[in-house]
Amino acid sequence: MANLLTLSRMALIVPFVALFLIDAPWNMKAAFIVFAVAALTDLFDGWVARARSETSALGAALDPIADKLLIAAALVLLVRNGLIHGLGVIAVIIIIARELLVSGLREAVVARGGALTVTMAAKWKTAAQLIAAGLFLAAAPRGFAGEALRPFASGALWFAAVLTFWTGADYALRAARALRRDG
Repeated sequence: MANLLTLSRMALIVPFVALFLIDAPWNMKAAFIVFAVAALTDLFDGWVARARSETSALGAALDPIADKLLIAAALVLLVRNGLIHGLGVIAVIIIIARELLVSGLREAVVARGGALTVTMAAKWKTAAQLIAAGLFLAAAPRGFAGEALRPFASGALWFAAVLTFWTGADYALRAARALRRDG
């Protein structure tokens, strides 16, 4: 069940992107709803896995991939449409670069028989990224809240970027120690 929730998060990226790109008066509201449902599966898949004792290596691998794909898709679309622009693009680059860096480091550590466990700060980072993207979707033209929400969305994006950078640095240090110890 937990893995199905994670897989559904990945599957919801396609309709999210399609709704975002459709030129219709309702598209951003619909894209927001699909994004919110996908984001909520991140909350529930871990809870279900623990409650039903369904934790697995597959779930542990798929969950962060699903998060990264959903967040990257949202942020790239928001930049593409100009909803995130100027210095906000730097925050997006920080977020995407960190996600690629940590994925590569995790692979290198696992290849040497180690592990980089997910920290609570990294879970908060993911939540902050999802909230920031959701706020931008709500603040989009034809979104639920309109442009008045955009300054809050920008603040949330920068908060997510700082948290993302911090957790990325933590993972990089932990990976460096693990790779030196094992190498």
